[in-house]
Amino acid sequence: STSVQGYIYNKKQAKSLTENPEGKNCGEELGRLESFPGSDAAYRILEVGCGAGNSVFPILKVLCNTPGIFLYCCDFASGAVELVKSHSSYNSARCSAFVHDVCDDAVPYPFPDEILDVILLVFVLSTIHPDRMQGVVNRLAKLLKPGGMLLFRDYGRYDTAQLRFKKGHCLSENFYVRGDGTRVYFFTKDEVWNMFTLAGLTEVQNLVDRRLQVNRKKKVKMQRVWIQSKFQKPLLLSLNNPEEITKRHPYT
Repeated sequence: STSVQGYIYNKKQAKSLTENPEGKNCGEELGRLESFPGSDAAYRILEVGCGAGNSVFPILKVLCNTPGIFLYCCDFASGAVELVKSHSSYNSARCSAFVHDVCDDAVPYPFPDEILDVILLVFVLSTIHPDRMQGVVNRLAKLLKPGGMLLFRDYGRYDTAQLRFKKGHCLSENFYVRGDGTRVYFFTKDEVWNMFTLAGLTEVQNLVDRRLQVNRKKKVKMQRVWIQSKFQKPLLLSLNNPEEITKRHPYT
């Protein structure tokens, strides 16, 4: 079904381009759609904020014997992306690493919308200014195909790290700057639910993960709080049989 959806999507894109009487660069655009990295894959994953590849290469290792899977990974820092590309396990036939600012809507992703099966958004959204978070989530939701899943994990409200911030480090409510200049926001479960549902996604899982971490050497206890969620893009409704969505979508 994934292959069929990709075929229909590309066919529709090709038709809209060739039927545009004013499009001077239709051929170039059509070629771009057909030749983007991972265009032949049956299953596609995107990791946002890949860093130096601490998740990229374990994922590639697990999927190395599974044909038809392609992994995209991006990061704001060009140095981090270069580290990924220079790694001995990097394979351009199965992975595409690229520099991208998720806050910049004017810069397109190197692939069309509605082709991704999974998006990993782990400890990334908290680094973005609260006023821009919804726009980032909206854009990522457009990349998912119907039935695609977004996996989210980030800092939760009243994590020990938040409680330890001293005066002068708070930029706005629940949004702080660390000593190294990086920023961090601490979410509630309701905030996460609101953002992703406004982007048109459906909740599959949305929970608060609380854990006690103990540093025995320093004799320090930390109450860690994280938000861990899964949100899915709804499958397309059948006009002739609205009840079909219940059969195809196990989470509704």
